[in-house]
Amino acid sequence: MTDDAPELRASDADRERVAEVLRDALAEGRLDMAEFEERLEATYQARTYGELAPITRDLPVAGGAPAPSISLVKEPAENGSWAERIVGGEGTSTWGVAVMSGFQRKGRWTVPKRFTCFAFWGGGEIDLREANFADREVEINCIAIMGGLNVTVPPGVEVVVRGIGIMGGFDQREEGVPGDPGAPRVIVSGFAFWGGVGVERKLTRAERKRLKEERRKGKLERKAAMRDLHSSFREDVEEAHRRMIEGHQDLMDDLREQRREKRERRREE
Repeated sequence: MTDDAPELRASDADRERVAEVLRDALAEGRLDMAEFEERLEATYQARTYGELAPITRDLPVAGGAPAPSISLVKEPAENGSWAERIVGGEGTSTWGVAVMSGFQRKGRWTVPKRFTCFAFWGGGEIDLREANFADREVEINCIAIMGGLNVTVPPGVEVVVRGIGIMGGFDQREEGVPGDPGAPRVIVSGFAFWGGVGVERKLTRAERKRLKEERRKGKLERKAAMRDLHSSFREDVEEAHRRMIEGHQDLMDDLREQRREKRERRREE
């Protein structure tokens, strides 16, 4: 487990590697059941590398190798991901206007190299989560006068905010988040006067549903694993108790046999 960047967010795969070390430690007798359950719960609640690191710091992995390391370097983008979404061309739509009204650009559409939008006493929504991109770098030019515009990007996209606000503002929260290899860069520029331009990062509904299903399956698998462990533990306890009773019964039988032999010797005398 790396200590170089303790504040970086850990992934599900990172947590599973730590959980595997804990399961091996339980099987080898390095942890008792209470310690295992406590550390396993902490593992699945951990959000950063810094929270995961102490959990296995005193445990080796199978074969005596060092504790599992977590790579901080993203692998190159695979074919079939961002590369397929940078399609070139002119774009489906190059502008949007909301004057005392509203507009939307969302779903399957192609973002041009430069998209210009204007809102006056109205609002506009530019959703890029399912969009294709005409170029590796696109610009969303936003002009909001007593109105609001909102840009929604998917995870993995780099965002650069260059807008100017006068008695208004541009949302800077998503700026500076590193993008995935091969992912497009979205530049949000423009001007806001008594208005605002929001920038947020969201998963698509389908992706949220998929992740929810994965978490549900993982939770069920963990519960099943815990049930199996508890069942095995109960069986071991029951077997030890049975052997203890049998041993006690054998001892009582031996004592009874000794008393019987003593009575017979007395009769013979």
